[in-house]
Amino acid sequence: MAPPVRQPHRAWLALASCVLLVALSILFVDRPASTWSHEHLGRPELVNRITHLADPLPIGATLGLAGVAIAVAFCGKQPGRHSQTLIAASLAIIVAAGIKEQLKFLFGRPWPETWTSSNPSWISDHAFGFHFAHGGTGWESFPSGHMAEVAALAAVVWLRMPRIRWLSIAMAALVAAALWCTDYHFVGDIVAGAFLGVACGIGMVAVACRS
Repeated sequence: MAPPVRQPHRAWLALASCVLLVALSILFVDRPASTWSHEHLGRPELVNRITHLADPLPIGATLGLAGVAIAVAFCGKQPGRHSQTLIAASLAIIVAAGIKEQLKFLFGRPWPETWTSSNPSWISDHAFGFHFAHGGTGWESFPSGHMAEVAALAAVVWLRMPRIRWLSIAMAALVAAALWCTDYHFVGDIVAGAFLGVACGIGMVAVACRS
C-alpha cells in the first residue's frame, strides 16, 4: 500500500465526502434523529458509559509519548516498529483533540440538548444552526471530540495493526452509536468527528512511521 501522502486525490475525495455527508445530515437527519433519540431511548446508563471510552485517550496519548521519549533519552533506544505505532497513535489523538477545540469555537453549534448554564439546544428551544466564532461551552457540539479521538486511534490501528483491524472498527462504531443513542451529539457532529480523527491518524502514520 502506498503511503497516504502519495495519494492526495484520496484526501480531496475524503474531504468532499465529509462535506457532503455533513451537509446532508444537517439538512435531513440531525433534527429528526435527535428528537427520536430523546423521546424513545432516554439515554440508557450502559450506553452512556460507552461514550466515556474516549475519556482516557488524551492522557494515555501523553503518557505514551513520554514513555517513548524517556526510552530514547535515557536508554538510547531508537523507536522500532511498535514504538513508531505508539508515537503515531499518541500524536493522532493529541492533534485531533487540539483541532476539534478550534473547530468547535469556529462553528459555534448548539448541542442537541441543554447540558450547561441553560444553553440553548434543539430539544429545549429548537435552537439549530451555527453561530460562527461564538465561543462558550453551550456552542461546542460540532464536531464530536470523542468521535475524533476514537477515530484517530482506530485509523492508526487499521494502518499499522491489520490483525486487529476489526477491533478498531468495532470500537469506533460502538462509540458513534452511543453518542447518537444518548443524544450527546447530532449525527453530523459524529460524522465530522470521525473524518477529523481518521485524517489525523493517517497523517501521523505518514509522519511518524518509517518501518
